[in-house]
Amino acid sequence: MPIGVAHAELIAVLAAVTDDDPRVMTVRSGEALPSGSFEMGHRTLQSGLREWIQEQTAHPVGYLEQLYTFADRDRQNEILGGRTISISYLGLVREHPAPGWHSWYEYFPWEDHRKGKPPVFDALVDGLRRWETTDAARQQNRKRRIAFTFGLDGAAWNEDLALQRYELLYEAGLVAEAGATVAENPGRRMFADHRRILATGIARLRAKIKYRPVVFELMAESFTLLQLQRSVEALSGLTLHKPNFRRLIDQQQLIEETGETTSETGGRPAKLFRYRHAVVEERALSGSKLPLSRA
Repeated sequence: MPIGVAHAELIAVLAAVTDDDPRVMTVRSGEALPSGSFEMGHRTLQSGLREWIQEQTAHPVGYLEQLYTFADRDRQNEILGGRTISISYLGLVREHPAPGWHSWYEYFPWEDHRKGKPPVFDALVDGLRRWETTDAARQQNRKRRIAFTFGLDGAAWNEDLALQRYELLYEAGLVAEAGATVAENPGRRMFADHRRILATGIARLRAKIKYRPVVFELMAESFTLLQLQRSVEALSGLTLHKPNFRRLIDQQQLIEETGETTSETGGRPAKLFRYRHAVVEERALSGSKLPLSRA
């Protein structure tokens, strides 16, 4: 390949929720996201990406939206004297039996607050506090950024800031991609900046489920209200207030009863629901949301 050229790469963040666990499709034994070159034979970016996904994972993908274009000059790439421009997409699927699926909390264990503060949280904050003091001129600015992104010093935890938290940890040298040891950062590393791209996808999806009913792309054809709530909790990393969640689901009028029940919950039979396609299609234009009322 000629020196001094830019190479276009298509890369996918394919998300699913399985057994209350948000999962991402990977290749290279969990070290990378599915990707491939954008070639002249591809009709569109999306069609090219779908071809690469099918070739690398044999997994069908339905919902797909463009996520972000990564083209920083200092990105790690395999082109001598050139640059790789990565055009990323977020895809939502229902997991099929296949190798390559990993919990996204393997890569970002500090993001799961469903059972309270994660075990790794305090150690990361301690590392950030040490970094905060290494530059007196920037110490106050760093202190404010740490508090804002990690919900400290009176600030609230904001689940949407997954990307900002990763980038702050990177700047502080506390992630493996920035040279940290496993003891300093327990999150699993990925090839090049694929973990940053994954963080971008997580942040996008967490924000999106608040105003668009995209979570239904991850659900089975029929589901219980508890299954729906736990899927939203898995994605957001939060525990939600059950009565408020169900009341707001009712107000949105996005689902309807199937007339069937299931006993898989272990208790008394639970009603099964399905989402109303007509309502979803109608409200996609105006914006509907699923509630994120914390417990």
